[in-house]
Amino acid sequence: MKKVFCIGETLIDFIPVQKNKPLKEVSGFERVAGGAPMNVAIAIAKYGGHSVMLTKVANDHFGDFLMDVIKENGVDTSSIIRTDEGETGLAFVSVDKHGERSFNFYRENAADLMLTPQEVKSDLFTTGDFLHFCSVDLIESPMKQTHKKVIDDFREIGGIISFDPNVRLPLWPDAESCRQTILQFLPLADLVKVSDEELAFITGIEEEKSAIASLFVGNVKVVVYTKGSDGASIYLEDGVEYEDEGFKVTVADTTGAGDAFIGGFLSELLLLGVTTENLCEKIHEYHQQILAFANASGALTASVKGAIQAAPSRRHVMNFINTQVRNNK
Repeated sequence: MKKVFCIGETLIDFIPVQKNKPLKEVSGFERVAGGAPMNVAIAIAKYGGHSVMLTKVANDHFGDFLMDVIKENGVDTSSIIRTDEGETGLAFVSVDKHGERSFNFYRENAADLMLTPQEVKSDLFTTGDFLHFCSVDLIESPMKQTHKKVIDDFREIGGIISFDPNVRLPLWPDAESCRQTILQFLPLADLVKVSDEELAFITGIEEEKSAIASLFVGNVKVVVYTKGSDGASIYLEDGVEYEDEGFKVTVADTTGAGDAFIGGFLSELLLLGVTTENLCEKIHEYHQQILAFANASGALTASVKGAIQAAPSRRHVMNFINTQVRNNK
């Protein structure tokens, strides 16, 4: 089986013990491993895929904890570089009564931002491998340049490139610099995943269909549009749309749900033997299977607190889907 390389941040999420409170009123937190690319890598590993994390991790106690979590969840850590140069980034997360989050980040000297292009060897990648990246580590840093180098390597070998903007505005100098960076990297991907909360911000277009159509630039062949509890849709470059209404669950915490969704989506593409040449063809044929698995992955993760702890196994996802189908008959 081909590999999925996930590049970007690993950090510590501090989740409030008290629910439904703003951060200023929270007196206790639970430490959990976080970072969207890492969440995706762990989801893929739990679904039976071979995922590889490309990042730099600090030689501090939090960094040791992150390495333990990544290894315990079956992700390939052979390409992770440890360093004394920086520190582990921190994120304090507030969860409201609807399970939605707000963030405070502490990442000015984060070790993952210090990964240089020279530290990632091009011979790691082979034709048919996947690359997944987000926007958090695209702020001005050595890591931004490393993203460019790795994306170029994947384009050269014929790998599939997946981009989830995963907008986190508190990490940027201003909203427009975030938006312009996303628009700079968007055409480099084959597949783009965007949420209903991010679409108008990224595109500058309020009307949904027009906004989605504007995402088909450069190499983009597939747009995956997620709508929270309303499921998700796949849009293809030939104008075809496939929709799945998703699964209704009681939401405990949406942290990592989007990551579990795209992890599920990519793991299905891996199993189907998708390549850059047959990407749209395979989605045409298997769209129902792909969307059901991805939506179930996101729903199950949202139904419990945390991201890594919440990531279900493939058997868990399939049992959930089968139960839902039987209950709806």
